[in-house]
Amino acid sequence: MSSNNKPDSIVVNGIGGLEKRTYNSLGKNTAPEELKILCFTLTYYNKTTQFMCCCTGVFILYLLYGYMQELIFTLEGFKPFGWFLTLIQFFYYILFGLFERKIENKNQKRCIPMRTYIILAALTLGTMGLSNSSLGYLNYPTQVIFKCCKLIPVLIGSILIQGKKYGPLDFLAAIAMCLGLALFTLADSQVSPNFNTFGVAMISMALLCDAAIGNVQEKAMREHKAPSSEVVLYSYGLGFCYLFIIMILSGNFTPGLQFCLEFPTETFGYAFLFSLSGYLGIQFVLALVRSTGAPIAATVTTARKAVTIAISFVFFSKPFTMQYLWSGLIVVFGIYINVYSKNHKLTFRDLHLKCKNLLHVLSRTSHRRFLMEV
Repeated sequence: MSSNNKPDSIVVNGIGGLEKRTYNSLGKNTAPEELKILCFTLTYYNKTTQFMCCCTGVFILYLLYGYMQELIFTLEGFKPFGWFLTLIQFFYYILFGLFERKIENKNQKRCIPMRTYIILAALTLGTMGLSNSSLGYLNYPTQVIFKCCKLIPVLIGSILIQGKKYGPLDFLAAIAMCLGLALFTLADSQVSPNFNTFGVAMISMALLCDAAIGNVQEKAMREHKAPSSEVVLYSYGLGFCYLFIIMILSGNFTPGLQFCLEFPTETFGYAFLFSLSGYLGIQFVLALVRSTGAPIAATVTTARKAVTIAISFVFFSKPFTMQYLWSGLIVVFGIYINVYSKNHKLTFRDLHLKCKNLLHVLSRTSHRRFLMEV
């Protein structure tokens, strides 16, 4: 024991870029919280390696996800069946989740309370169902640019749900994103024949649900130490039940099924690739949320969406105006400010002091020049 009566620590060096594992004199492992993606563990890698692995996975998988999603909606007559696509997607997610839980070979006991999953399932249904359905009313780049501004409600949700505090740069980033979004939407309403205010309302509601999901997931996984596979399985399993009942009662299930059976490859086949890339992408996003927090995860996914917009214009023909470019750059500027704020913590008090010091320096400089002139 050391002089401060705390257990001595024994450090075991990692191998191949792995983080050090620490044990105290009582033999207790004080290593960081477990971080896994599917069956692969990133727990003992350093933070930079974890972050880069998660970012790479998010970019690759969600670029494929976005491409497949837009490709499905190019099928003539499919636009009214966005909710049925969500039902198919949830069904595939349940199969993927059950398979993952099976190969994990671990204790299957649920960690997070069911009441939390009831809320998460409703939010998941809202964000994915409304997002898929909005493509029947909006151009894909417009939908994506709305998602780029997810950081705004995420910040609000972090303040309300988790009691977090943010500095002026975070709010400046949010303002820049709002401005860019407004200009992008205005441009889309002028040049796109698919622009529809109902679609804007749908994607806006999806955005609010999406913002709440990240914060609820972060809080639940932190407090209950639940694996990502459990969160995905229960969230989408309950969401599937919700949506299936709603579609049966509304009479929308049978028409959607009949249409998809007419074009099985373009619907069920493409939806499988769409769902697989989305499911794997969720694993990387949840790992990012667990290791860095919801706001930084939102920033990474937002940066990925900027690339998705460019790919959409390359592979799918649609009207274009230079206002898309300028408004998109404003959103990118907001993203940059947000990333910068993570590395340079600056409170409103710090900003006030910096401005005060700057004014003091300027006033002294002006006074010296005045004396020299006299």
